[in-house]
Amino acid sequence: MIVVTGATGNVGRALVRILTEDQVPVTAVARHISGPRTVAADLAEPDGLRGAFEGAEALFLLVASERPYDILDVAKSAGVRQVVLLSSQGAGTRPEAYAHPRRFEAAVRESGLDWTILRSGGLDSNAFAWAESIRARRTAAAPFGDVGLPFVDPDDVAAVAAAVLLTDANTTTHTGATYILTGPSQTTPRARAAAIGAALGEPVTFAEQTRTEAHELMARFMPLPVVEGTLALLGEPTEEEQRVSPDVEQVLGRAPGAFAGWAERNVAAFR
Repeated sequence: MIVVTGATGNVGRALVRILTEDQVPVTAVARHISGPRTVAADLAEPDGLRGAFEGAEALFLLVASERPYDILDVAKSAGVRQVVLLSSQGAGTRPEAYAHPRRFEAAVRESGLDWTILRSGGLDSNAFAWAESIRARRTAAAPFGDVGLPFVDPDDVAAVAAAVLLTDANTTTHTGATYILTGPSQTTPRARAAAIGAALGEPVTFAEQTRTEAHELMARFMPLPVVEGTLALLGEPTEEEQRVSPDVEQVLGRAPGAFAGWAERNVAAFR
C-alpha cells in the first residue's frame, strides 16, 4: 500500500489516479478530503498520520509543515520502507531562499528509509492562477513576460513519482537518486497565455506586471524569502534553471509533455 500526501493537489491527485488505474492500493491523505481509502490529516500534526501510515510500504511526501523528522519517524514506526519526496528545483539552485524544502530533503536522506527526491521545476498548473481573470476578461498578468523557463506538466511529475514507487526493488532502483523534473522546452509567461488562448479559440491578452506589483501580490501568501527567491528565479534564472533536464525522459522512457497539451486538457478551467 502507498500513502499519497497532498492527494487533492495537482500532482497528488494525478498520482492517486495513476496508482488506482494500476490497481495499486492507495491511501489518499489531505487536510480536507473524504471518501473511501482517504484520511483527512495535516502534515503539521504528525501524530495524526499514524492511522494513514499503518500497513503502508511507501510514502509520497510533500514539503509541508515544519516537522519533517517527526513525519518520517511516524512513517518508519508504522512500517514504511520507502519515501519519495516532492521538492523544488530551487532547493538546489537557490539554497538560502529554499531552506524549507532543503530541510525536508535532509530529513529524507537521514531517515534510514529508501529515498528518492524529485526536484520539480515550475508547474504548468501554476497557470490556474490566471483562471479567474481569463474567464472574466480574457487577460493574464505576470512579471517577466519574455523570460523562458522549462515548466513541467504536473501529470509528468506524478508519472515519475509512480514509476519510482512501483519499481521492483529487485531490478532497477531509484533509491538515493535526485531527479530534476522539467518540461521539454522553455516557455515564457506570454507564450503560456497565448497557448491558453489557442486552446480556448479566443485570444488572451497578456499584461506584464512590474516586479513591485508581483512582489506585493506574492507576499500576501508566501514568506518574504521565498517571494524574493521566486522572483529572482522567474526574472533572472540561472543557466541551470533554464536547462531542460533529461530526467523525465530517463525515468518514463518518453519525452515530457508540452505546455500546450496541458492547456488543452485543462481548458475548461479558463472558459
